[in-house]
This record gives sequence, structure tokens and C-alpha cells, in this order.
Amino acid sequence: MRLPDELNTLHEAAPEGFAVRVLDRASVPAHRYDCYVRADSPVGHLYIAHGRGAVTGAAATSWYADGRAFEDAYRARTHRSVLSGLKPPPGLARALRGRDRTLRYDFGPLADEQATVLLATRTIPFGQLRPAAWLACEAGLPDLAPDVVLAAVRANPVPVLVPAHRLCQDDGLPVACGLPAGFEQALRAWEGVDDERVDRFVRAGVRFLGSGTTRIFCYPTCAHARRITARHEVPFTSASEAAAAGFRGCLSCRPTTA
Repeated sequence: MRLPDELNTLHEAAPEGFAVRVLDRASVPAHRYDCYVRADSPVGHLYIAHGRGAVTGAAATSWYADGRAFEDAYRARTHRSVLSGLKPPPGLARALRGRDRTLRYDFGPLADEQATVLLATRTIPFGQLRPAAWLACEAGLPDLAPDVVLAAVRANPVPVLVPAHRLCQDDGLPVACGLPAGFEQALRAWEGVDDERVDRFVRAGVRFLGSGTTRIFCYPTCAHARRITARHEVPFTSASEAAAAGFRGCLSCRPTTA
């Protein structure tokens, strides 16, 4: 739906939420347009768009000159109008803390396969990284090629809330997920991912980390792996190497899934 030019012009100089109140008074059904709010997050201010009971977009406010520029970009992507609103979608505050999985999402024109991959990223725990093959299995698409998984991640229209920044390459190095590099680093740092530690393991060829006391091996960013003391760390270059050494895969990070 494209709003009348008169209403769009009025909205430019109107207070936040004014156009939505006008449409509500005029009994225009809410499903005919989407709304967006400005929200604070641990990595800065965001525009969060939502409509028809689902979150439909997110972006850092610093990526656009103003709200109007965000509206134009949103319309170009979804072919729907979005208006400045006042009420955030239920559950947004918790989701912005990086741990909520209850929000519904509408990814617009993305293919079903891509949407399935993006939704599966929510199974990657807060502050952890997983490779593309693991994510494909979580999405129920084990034969999906890594480049297809990466394409889906980089098409993510809801960064921060849908944590595409938790994806890594097979060697453990974080994947560039289509956002400004500094923004991705800030997201991982806020979640407690130690980039220097990750890089050290990558350079040493360590893909999995075992515990000499429990005989269990994990992805290096797994919460259990981070609790292994240095003298009990047993590095592995592959899951098969760990298994051959008599180690079992962690039930939490499931390193044998991929």
C-alpha cells in the first residue's frame, strides 16, 4: 500500500506516531501498513519495523540520514509503507538483550529456504559461534551448500534480533554477515565472544576443544569449552580426531551435528 502524497507530506513534519493515529481514527485497518519504532540496544539506536504480528525489519539508525530514508529503503525492499509508531512489538525489550526466541518474523520477499536458515540462527546460543554446515542441519536442510547458507545470512533484514553475526567459517573464523565490520564486532563483543581467543585457535588449526577431565569436546566458543582450564584443554583439528581419542561430543553445542 502506498499512502497518499498528502499524508506522507504531513508525516514529514508531524510528531512520531501522528500518521498512525490519523489512520486509526479513519478506521484504516492496521494490516494495510507497517510501523516502526526507535529502540535502544546494546550496540546503539535501531529502527525496528513490525506489522501483522511480526517483526519485519531492523537497522541501525546511523545507516540512514533520517527516518524518512529508512522508510524509503523499507518500501523498496518490501513494497509496503512503514510509518513511525509509538508502540514496540511485544517481547522486543527482551529480544534486544539477545536471548528471546518468541518474536515472530516476516522476512518479506526472501525465499522460504533463506527464511528457514535465518530462523535457525536463533538456535545458536548467545555469545557462541557455529559453522554453516551446523546451521544447515539445524534448519533441517543438511544438504544445503555453505554458500547458500551464507547468502541467506547476508540477506538478513533483521540484524541484531536474528543473530546472523553468530555464524563462522568451518575453521571458526567469524563470517562477514553483510553488516559494517565494526557493527558485527560490537555485537560479538557485547555477547562476550573473545575475538582474540577465537583468532588464536583459528591460527593454530584448532576447530574443537576437549576437556581432559570430562573427555568431552566442544566448539571453542561453547560455554562449557570456555570453562576448561588451560592445563586441561585438549585441542583437536576435527571431530573424527576427537572421537578417535575417545572424546564424546558435547550435548549442548553438538559438535558432531555437521
